[in-house]
Amino acid sequence: MTPSQFTLIFLLALAMSTALRLWLDMRHLRHVIVHREQVPPDFAGRIELADHRKAADYTVAKVRVGMLEIAVDTVVLLVLTIGGVLGMIDQALRTLLGGGYLHGLALFACVGVLGFFIGLPASLYRTFRIEARFGFNKLTWPLWFADLAKGAALTVLIGGPLLFAVLWLMEAMGKHWWLYVWLVWLGTNLLVLFLYPTVIAPLFNKFTPLEDASLKQRIETLLTRCGFTSSGLFVMDGSKRSAHGNAYFTGFGRAKRIVFFDTLLEKLAPQEIEAVLAHELGHFKHRHVIKRIALSGVLSLAFLWLLGQLIDQPWFFAGLGVGAGGTAMGLLLFSMVLPVFLFPLAPLTSALSRKHEYEADAYAAQQTAASDLVAALVKLYRDNAATLTPDPLHSLFHDSHPPASQRIARLHSA
Repeated sequence: MTPSQFTLIFLLALAMSTALRLWLDMRHLRHVIVHREQVPPDFAGRIELADHRKAADYTVAKVRVGMLEIAVDTVVLLVLTIGGVLGMIDQALRTLLGGGYLHGLALFACVGVLGFFIGLPASLYRTFRIEARFGFNKLTWPLWFADLAKGAALTVLIGGPLLFAVLWLMEAMGKHWWLYVWLVWLGTNLLVLFLYPTVIAPLFNKFTPLEDASLKQRIETLLTRCGFTSSGLFVMDGSKRSAHGNAYFTGFGRAKRIVFFDTLLEKLAPQEIEAVLAHELGHFKHRHVIKRIALSGVLSLAFLWLLGQLIDQPWFFAGLGVGAGGTAMGLLLFSMVLPVFLFPLAPLTSALSRKHEYEADAYAAQQTAASDLVAALVKLYRDNAATLTPDPLHSLFHDSHPPASQRIARLHSA
């Protein structure tokens, strides 16, 4: 393949992916706006028209910002690659640092910092304007800066050594380097998942043992019935950042713990909280987390193998506007352009996720009353201003959970 041929392939893929994403968002906007003035029949009497309108307006506001981000990200990707800016950054760093591992780490750092500042306006607008306007944002500027500092520190402490190890393996392990990189990547991800509940998450939120004795007894009875053991039941102070509510379990082995957002406990009745937790336990019972980790592992191995085939091809670098090759540049370019080619496959991963959600709902309906889970979902849709009328095609690409009407219809038939 020649560089010009690959450039044409990349530009066509980028144009098609961007056009598809924008078209789906426009469909979603029109669909939500058209149905703004009428609550769906399945929710009549349970969702007020004012709440339905709020969800529609909230969705529209988020989608419009998202469309702007799509356009900006496309332009930035073109400027960095075909426009030659990434090559200029690379050359400047080579002049300053030489071509060693420090150059590779600096290249990723520069692009990461540049991407952060380009995306910052939209992120701030989403948090401090949209979320605040609809009554969800509780984040203060001091807390925002603290989160930023902690996130940056974790990126350096975890991402830095991992990236160095990856670059070293790519240089030292010959043509099968991708297999060694995959093993390190997989091991690091499993280690982070193991450490997250007790080491990483407490850096950002406060976790306190669940104190409500009657609710605790109800939940422990459910856990016994489901054959689930955990290291404890905890309440997270999610309200200091957002009014959205949720519950989850995290960790492996003895490190598993169940976490409730304090906002969730405030909004749901005890039997509804039990039903929501039963849904989460359904994911555990069906081994969804393990299946997703396995799928992620298989796909990452395939992608690393593909990079192994591309990284020695001059047309790959030249076709993307970069004169000099190298391991760091190859890894960076691959991570930047891969999503362009993968987006059309999004319905496949969404379909798998939806299947898991249906299975978890069915499990919850076996362990608790289906009506309790329905009641909880209706409250969560209402309180989180989740649209009840998503565009079906947009939903196929973007939503990991089934549409509200389909999900509740299945529960009614359970």
